[in-house]
Amino acid sequence: MVTKRLFIFAVLTAFLTGCISMPVISPIEPLEERVLEGEGRDKIAVIDISGLIVDKDEQNIFGAVTAPRVTARVREELDMAASDSGVKALLLRINSPGGSVTTSDIIYHELMSFKEETGIPVVAEMMEVAASGGYYIALAADTIYAHPTTVTGSVGVIAFKADITGLLRKIGISDATIKSGSKKDIGSPLRKMTGEERAILKGVIDSMHARFTGLIRERRPQITDKDFLLITDGRVFTSEEALGLGLIDSIGYLSDAAEAVKEAAGIEEARLIAYSRPSSYKANIYSGNTQSAGVSLKLLNIDAASLLGSTGVNFMYLWMP
Repeated sequence: MVTKRLFIFAVLTAFLTGCISMPVISPIEPLEERVLEGEGRDKIAVIDISGLIVDKDEQNIFGAVTAPRVTARVREELDMAASDSGVKALLLRINSPGGSVTTSDIIYHELMSFKEETGIPVVAEMMEVAASGGYYIALAADTIYAHPTTVTGSVGVIAFKADITGLLRKIGISDATIKSGSKKDIGSPLRKMTGEERAILKGVIDSMHARFTGLIRERRPQITDKDFLLITDGRVFTSEEALGLGLIDSIGYLSDAAEAVKEAAGIEEARLIAYSRPSSYKANIYSGNTQSAGVSLKLLNIDAASLLGSTGVNFMYLWMP
């Protein structure tokens, strides 16, 4: 009897401490093609970039993986489109304030590689917000549309850093970090940053900013030198302002961009398709990438780092006022 009670206690303890994972939903399934609207033999693939652009698996509050990271998902969708001779064009739908420098650059690179491999046109439609990293990704498109109420721009790099030394002093905690070099903990919130360290990080940011602005020079050569200085100071623009500055090519709704991409592909009619998991619901071209998938669930999965955010320095192409 005692042994049985000890066994039950051990099992309950394991579950509550997160040591045992319990599968509650099926693993993430491969993408499959869904028709959103239209008819005909030819296809236009709709690729969705929404929300914060960071390269991490999406999880629910219990720790179950609900969707793969955005780079993996976009690459999977592009591979499917590239292998389908019926896909004649790509419609890139963007609604994002930006995100990680590296993640934004990877998605841009994958889109450019896709275009080089397939030779098919890509049209971007910017929705509510396509700022910073969201605009960075849009630069891969041959033509950029913006919704009449789009906010875009925010060309620049930001690195968020907290200085909690004042708080630590108040509660009697001091920094006792052990390091191999004087700059090893550069950006640490546990101590004041020196002028030299700030200059080092500023150099990194300036390099990343130069990469962003260089792409704008390359992809949007119609922008004048005068307007270029205005565009690259980090401010945001309305769709009308963006059109006047040369950041975009046209203002229109998603349906207008769909017609434009058919024209670019030289086809009169086509089915607009999307790639999604079997368990996700898509009804039309406005349907997002809602996914329902995962591999395991921990009964108690509280991660303080996830709740509070990273204490390190993260370089972001992001508009977050």
